[in-house]
Amino acid sequence: MSETTNKHLKHLTLLHSNDLHGDFMAEELDERLVGGVSMLSGYINKTREEVPNTLYMIAGDMFRGSLIDSEFQGISTIEIMNALGPDVVSLGNHEVDYGIAHLLFLERCCKFPIVNANIYIKTNGMRLFNSHKIIRMDGMNILVIGIVTEEIMGRAKKDTLLGTFVDVNDAAEEVSAIVNGYKGADIDFTILLTHIGYENDIELAKQLDPELGVDVIIGGHSHTLLEKPAEVNNILIVQAGIGTDQIGRMDIEIDTDRNAVDSYTWKTVPIDAGHCEKNTAIEELILNYKRITDEKYGVILTTMTAQATHPFRYQETSVGNLFCDMLKERYQVDLVMLGSGSLRKEAIGPVITAGDLLDMYSFDEKLVQITLTGVEIKSAMLHVLGEAPISGAGHSEYYQISQGWHFVYERETESLVETTYQGEPIADERLFKVGIEGYHLDNLSKFLGIDAEKIRDRGEARLITGNIRVALDEYMREQIHLTPRIEGRTEFL
Repeated sequence: MSETTNKHLKHLTLLHSNDLHGDFMAEELDERLVGGVSMLSGYINKTREEVPNTLYMIAGDMFRGSLIDSEFQGISTIEIMNALGPDVVSLGNHEVDYGIAHLLFLERCCKFPIVNANIYIKTNGMRLFNSHKIIRMDGMNILVIGIVTEEIMGRAKKDTLLGTFVDVNDAAEEVSAIVNGYKGADIDFTILLTHIGYENDIELAKQLDPELGVDVIIGGHSHTLLEKPAEVNNILIVQAGIGTDQIGRMDIEIDTDRNAVDSYTWKTVPIDAGHCEKNTAIEELILNYKRITDEKYGVILTTMTAQATHPFRYQETSVGNLFCDMLKERYQVDLVMLGSGSLRKEAIGPVITAGDLLDMYSFDEKLVQITLTGVEIKSAMLHVLGEAPISGAGHSEYYQISQGWHFVYERETESLVETTYQGEPIADERLFKVGIEGYHLDNLSKFLGIDAEKIRDRGEARLITGNIRVALDEYMREQIHLTPRIEGRTEFL
């Protein structure tokens, strides 16, 4: 009898999404409808009907990025996700944007399990969520563990009672502890549902002992759209970009004697009319929310001479320039640095409604003023530009900056070869008033590479506005025919 005949194989189909960010509605692209939860649900349901042993998982960041999500503070998203019916979901950084207490309330509304191994209460070490779930299917035991790290959970760090894993080293230790806790059980397949970014997924896989038997890492956060899975330490690593335009699909044959992958195929499936039928019930649910938000946020704020775009967060964009210039003019600071990741859409305008603005900048974030020297600004921009990926997604911070500043970064020498303000070289000792988001003030050392304590010693940061989006809203209502433009404020050689 052949070796193949002796194997006890069972099939498993894994469907996976990550970083949905409230991407609920289908969009028209080249005269065809693409994406949206209605067609995504249609594909998932069709696969579940046709293929036994199908699981659907979401690797973090269901929240943020849409008006429907922001207006109802995630309640609408949970109701839509309940209709979508994932088998298990892990937490991403944006799940805590409305606060931990609110997240715990939202969890009570979920009809699906959330797994997270590392958010805990510092005083007693108690986890806020179940660290893992065992899914029993066709005689198989499938272990799913949710992972995130401290560097991803920036906004949660404001809550001093909460702690997280510091880095992937701690995460690897926790995964080992959980998996080893089931040594006496027959776990056929182990999945890490992470939200730490593709590069960190690779690093995590390197640190895991192959004897643990982790089979797959389904990742998120870096918005990486892969052509094929990475394989590290016999662990397959996958991620499916961002939003609902596509879904990851892995078809696996599991050798239940060895509790290991025997063979697999993986691909991303386009979510469009050619692959999916609409789920009309879930579409009507979404449209009910949309009708409410359209009525409230349909008011026109302003018009522009052209559409403003934000196609890639690691470069200067016309949306970034426009918003920074508005804030600089309104509050008379020397420099505004706006986190590029705070801008959530690829384009806005030329007609801008209140809803368009909320879709683009969905955070209730404050703008604060700090004082930086010229040498500190140059050091910060060297750090920011040096961390920017050449192409694709990354997980470093990048900043859009206001008019008058010019920085040229040479990749070969890893240096700034030009630094000017209003056409003149930036004097090292000159003091500048800098406007920055409150979240980024809390992460000065990490995001800008400058000494946060030294900055604080100059005095408390001054609150400029309690809500950046409201400030932009008010500015736009007073202006017409705004002109978005790219000026070469940051350049790479």
